[in-house]
Amino acid sequence: MDAAAFETLVVDELDRLPDDMVDGLDNVVFVVEDRPEDGSLDLLGLYDGWALTERERYGVGELPDRIIVYREPHLAACDTEDDLRDEVHTTLVHEIAHFYGIDDARLHELGWA
Repeated sequence: MDAAAFETLVVDELDRLPDDMVDGLDNVVFVVEDRPEDGSLDLLGLYDGWALTERERYGVGELPDRIIVYREPHLAACDTEDDLRDEVHTTLVHEIAHFYGIDDARLHELGWA
């Protein structure tokens, strides 16, 4: 799947998330990149920013936090478009949860890791 089609799929999955999950996002942008900086295929997504629970240190004029979805690792992990959609959905929920201050251990307990 090329970059444009994958980005469209990510936007579609973002639109399918519950409003109460995305309405609270503040100063966050979603970005699609081919691979993580290290070139690996192990990382599907990344939250780069200050969690809501840590925003007391957050200043005025901060650059937006980023939720990055990596295209090539998703494509390597999924055999069908349905699998890809499910994995992108899970990645979005997982990274948005980090914005809300939910760590990997808790996400694992909840089935989102």
